[in-house]
Amino acid sequence: MKLTTSSVMPTIHLTTFIAAPVDRVFDLSRNIDLHKESMTKHKEEAVAGIRFGLIEKDESVTWKAKHLFKTRILRTKITEMIKPQIFVDEQSKGDFKMMKHEHHFKPCENGTIMIDIIHFETPYGSIGKWFNSLYLTRYMRNLILRRNMTIKEFAETEKWKRLLAK
Repeated sequence: MKLTTSSVMPTIHLTTFIAAPVDRVFDLSRNIDLHKESMTKHKEEAVAGIRFGLIEKDESVTWKAKHLFKTRILRTKITEMIKPQIFVDEQSKGDFKMMKHEHHFKPCENGTIMIDIIHFETPYGSIGKWFNSLYLTRYMRNLILRRNMTIKEFAETEKWKRLLAK
């Protein structure tokens, strides 16, 4: 993990190698059903917008989940997409002052390198910054790691066919 210690906005940078073709990894990464499966611990569900299948550019999804002892709502919109290289989702409604998640995909000889860059800012001024450094950045990093391990598990086994069968 690379953590930028800016006093304004934390950044999480994760790199994951997946032994699967870039198209498969890209599509699994934007698959609503796979995301739900990766977040079952938090009872995460899509309650509005795109609720199943693959999300596309300019589409939104609203998530409802239990995080930090409270049910939370987060609406994100896909603001950029170049298949199968990058897509970006940004919060349009939720608890963050700002949240932007860049998903990058680089094909390599024996699979795909998936890079996540997450920028977020919490409200509450100095108290929010203190909470970020003490807890929230690590919590967010662990959520993305769990999601990435689920993508890896599906992409590297036959499980992907259940979600991407055409």
